[in-house]
Amino acid sequence: MEPTLHEGDVLLALRGAGIRPRDVVVVRLPPDPAGLPRPVAVKRIAGRDPDAPERWWVDSDNPREGVTSFDVGSLEQSAVEARVIARIWPRPGLLGRRERP
Repeated sequence: MEPTLHEGDVLLALRGAGIRPRDVVVVRLPPDPAGLPRPVAVKRIAGRDPDAPERWWVDSDNPREGVTSFDVGSLEQSAVEARVIARIWPRPGLLGRRERP
């Protein structure tokens, strides 16, 4: 999620929070192609899946790195564990919705 987040950042996440496009969220991604589980990940909500509006498309802030919905497809609502609301350490700050350029 660089440049927004960096390895070692400590985040505050809220379960049950409403989710909207551009939110940073904690998700459970589907297994990799070998069937092995992936770790819990932090992703950006890109929006609803146009073919299945009950599902979410996720993205990475770094287009050169990370797993996105282009790799794993859209995610069920139950795969979204929590919305990240703040970075606690080392650079405290609220994580609002990223503004579009």
